[in-house]
Amino acid sequence: MIETMEPAAGPSISIPQSWPALSLGEIESLLCAPGGKFEYETVTIGGVPTKVWTHAPANLAEIARLGAAHGDATFIVYEDERVSFDAWFRAVAAMAAYLQSLGVSKGDRVALAMRNLPEWPVTFFAVTVLGAICVPLNAWWTGGELTYGLVNSGAKVLVCDAERLERIAPHRADLSALEHVIVARLDEAGPGVARIEDAIGPVAGYGGLPERALPEVAIAPDDPATILYTSGTTGNPKGALGSHRNLTTNIMTSAYAAARSVLRRGDPLPDPVKKTILTVIPLFHATACSATLMGAIAAGHKMVFMRRWDTVQAFGLIERERVHATGGVPTIAWQLLEHPDREKYDLSSLESIAYGGAPSAPELVRKIHEVFGALPGNGWGMTETSATVTSHSGEDYLNRPDSAGPPVPVADLRITDEDGVTLMPPGEVGELWARGPMIVHGYWANPEASAATFVEGWVRTGDLARVDADGFLYVVDRAKDIVIRGGENIYSSEVENALYSHPAVTDAAVVGLPHRTLGEEPAAVVHCTPGTCASEAELQDWVRTRLAAFKVPVRVLFLDETLPRNANGKILKKDLKALFAA
Repeated sequence: MIETMEPAAGPSISIPQSWPALSLGEIESLLCAPGGKFEYETVTIGGVPTKVWTHAPANLAEIARLGAAHGDATFIVYEDERVSFDAWFRAVAAMAAYLQSLGVSKGDRVALAMRNLPEWPVTFFAVTVLGAICVPLNAWWTGGELTYGLVNSGAKVLVCDAERLERIAPHRADLSALEHVIVARLDEAGPGVARIEDAIGPVAGYGGLPERALPEVAIAPDDPATILYTSGTTGNPKGALGSHRNLTTNIMTSAYAAARSVLRRGDPLPDPVKKTILTVIPLFHATACSATLMGAIAAGHKMVFMRRWDTVQAFGLIERERVHATGGVPTIAWQLLEHPDREKYDLSSLESIAYGGAPSAPELVRKIHEVFGALPGNGWGMTETSATVTSHSGEDYLNRPDSAGPPVPVADLRITDEDGVTLMPPGEVGELWARGPMIVHGYWANPEASAATFVEGWVRTGDLARVDADGFLYVVDRAKDIVIRGGENIYSSEVENALYSHPAVTDAAVVGLPHRTLGEEPAAVVHCTPGTCASEAELQDWVRTRLAAFKVPVRVLFLDETLPRNANGKILKKDLKALFAA
């Protein structure tokens, strides 16, 4: 039996007595009624009956056409470059035709390795509207890691920027399947390399490209569209094989979650409004690609890209572009809150700061609302679920700041004991399983890992979680991140949340240190807000007043910078453990 964790302590935001105006069930009945926008039905996917949104776009070509309908509205802002939806669509059609001329066809893999540039969404859609499989590679990877992704996926074509080309070039001899390399923002093409500007022109000229239709390719909803590599901490990354339906599902899921939040408040559903999103997480991540990019194109939202994250530059962009929403991972939200220059900028346009990819502290939820007057947003998902499965925002999130929200109607959750069979009752902790139209088809060229993770439409997540009586999900920890002290389970997120509630702590992680008799003991690494400080004893006493004594970190280390993370925003705990051995 897996031990139950008590709910995290901490006051909730005051919510009007009339809230919620409707229950989750009442909202589902209202929004998902036959003939309604959020109607759903059951279809067979991989031999498994699966609930799907009836009115979701059939494939990514349909999403691209939805984007084209927004015409001259601005789609992408990157430094001094601005790209309209019409210009983007012209570039997608031109790039698709160019890839066709190179022999790219349905099922071929085309790798995409670059930072968040306007060329990224152009290339992504140019590949997928052909029925080919786009392989977005982690732009933070080394040359050897990028080579692994190219070899593992069997990519026929690589589209990258000059920085990634420099990393890959020494490994070119190992890439026998790679036939073409197309590079963005390269001053001069060398042997075996083509410039994307020579194929479709520079970004500034996209609006002047000829108007043309997308290539006619028959693409079914469950045809493969992407291979997104996991951020696994052991062994080689696994390529999650996603479908067109996986990606189009998120458009409906995000819209449903937004409508649900409005109805919970008792307000009427508003007319659609174009928003501006400061997108600071990498597009190769499922959250940015699936949960953000797809919905932005369908709805006509403006996306503002940054070359790299910088808090002060973000303040300037929020003020200049009148940004409505931003976020990505909790550490970004903390930096927006705690930076001493925050009050120098007009950030009044912010309506939402949302994040996923990593657990967040209840204290962060409250501070976003108190400092910015913005509504926090969160959700749970993973690469294997093409991002969003549960969604949490508005008063629901303010009132349950330690939850990841309820699942959307087309998704199901279950919590099992260690045997993977016995279902746990509400409130009890076990392994989280999920199913729905967002679950990928498996791992590319890895049948053993696929069989172990994907079971009859369900994905075994490896997350430890509980679901309350109202259906709200609480992710407790990763199974491998539990610290087991003398047979007692210590969930790192619980101790981290206690640390985050200290006014000086901006970043925190708990890891297990070996102990001769107890097996493990908890230890913490923290980063304090600039201009503040705390001692090890002070933080230990702080945790001791909130949690059982055996959960108090036996050591606390302080870092001058925020804790090291991978590109998906997950703290690299294996790197932190090494600090205690120094």
